[in-house]
Amino acid sequence: MPRPRFHKLPPAQQQAIVRAAFDEFATHGFRAASLNRIIDAAEISKGSMYYYFDDKAELYVHVARSELGRVFASAGPFPVPATRDPDAFWSTLEDYYRRIMVAFAASPKLAALARDWIIASASPALAQAQKDMEGALVPWFEHALAAGQRARAVRKDVPATLLIAVVFGMGQAMDSWLLTQELDARKVRKQVRVFVGMMRRALEP
Repeated sequence: MPRPRFHKLPPAQQQAIVRAAFDEFATHGFRAASLNRIIDAAEISKGSMYYYFDDKAELYVHVARSELGRVFASAGPFPVPATRDPDAFWSTLEDYYRRIMVAFAASPKLAALARDWIIASASPALAQAQKDMEGALVPWFEHALAAGQRARAVRKDVPATLLIAVVFGMGQAMDSWLLTQELDARKVRKQVRVFVGMMRRALEP
C-alpha cells in the first residue's frame, strides 16, 4: 500500500506518478522496470518516491490494483439472470467475461500489465499481494456460483471451495493464454465463447 503521504498529494500529482509507473511496468514488466525511469517520467526526486512508496514492488502492486481494478469496476457486478435457465446463466457469464476481455483488447498496455501481473506471481515480493487480490475475488466467485446453482447451471455434488479452485485454475489459464494473443474484438468474442463452453462442461450438473 502507498504511504499515507501519497494520498495527501494533489490528485494531478498522484496521477502523474501512477501514469509514469503504468507506462513503465506495461512496457518492461515488473522485473525489468526501472524505478529511475519512473521517477524521471513523473518529474519527482528519488527521495520523494521513497517518501510515497517503500520500493518498486509496492508501487507495482498499487498500479496493478488501480488499473486492473478499474476494468472490473467498469464491468460492474455479475448480472445474475432472473430466470432459472442454465443457458441464460452461461450466456450472461460469457457476455460479462467478453466485456472484460474487450477492455483489454482496446488497451495493449493494460493487457500487457495484466499479463505481467499473472507472470509476476512467481516473485516472492509479490506473492502476498497476489494472494490478497485472489482473496478479494472469492466473494464474487461465490456469488456467481451460487447464482449458477440456483439456475441449475452449476453442479452441487462437490464442495463450493473445490468449484472455486477449479474456476480459479481454469480462469488463470484462460487469461494467461488469451493475453498473449494479438487481441481484437472479433477474436475475443470467439475465444471467450470457447473458454466459457469449456468451463460449462467442467461445472454443469
